[in-house]
Amino acid sequence: MDLTGEERIAAPRDAVWAALNDPDTLKACIPGCQEIVRRSPTELDLTVKFKIGVVSATFSGEVTLSNLNPPESYTIAGEGKGSIAGLARGSADVRLIEDGAGTILAYDIHTQVGGKLAQFGSRLIGSSARKLAMRFFADLEARLNGKAA
Repeated sequence: MDLTGEERIAAPRDAVWAALNDPDTLKACIPGCQEIVRRSPTELDLTVKFKIGVVSATFSGEVTLSNLNPPESYTIAGEGKGSIAGLARGSADVRLIEDGAGTILAYDIHTQVGGKLAQFGSRLIGSSARKLAMRFFADLEARLNGKAA
C-alpha cells in the first residue's frame, strides 16, 4: 500500500523537525504508542497497540532513520511483528517545506503487511492508515502549539 500526502502544520520547520525526532513527542502523538526507546541517534525500538477490523494487536518493532538532511528531510523505515496478527514493514520519505510561519510536511509512505492483517484487504488497511495518520498530524500540531494532544 502506498500513501502520499501533505499536511500543513502551524509551527516553524525547525520545531517540526525537532518534534519528529523526539521520542517523547512521538510517543504522545503516535496513536496507540506504548513505548519508544532510542538505541542510537538513528535507531528506535517501539511498541504500538492498535486495531484494524476485528484484529487488535500489539506490534513491537524497530525504526531506522536514514538520508538525514536536517531540518529538511529524512527517510524513516521500520518493521514490526504483532504475534498472530502478522507483520508490517514500510518506509516513508518525509520532507519539511517552510510555508510562512508554518511548515508543509510532505510524505510518501510505502507499506507491506502480512498474516491476518493482509486478509482484510488494502481498502480497510488504507482507510485505517489514513485515520491514524490524520490523528498523528492533529496531535503533533496540538503538541507543538502547547495544546493537549
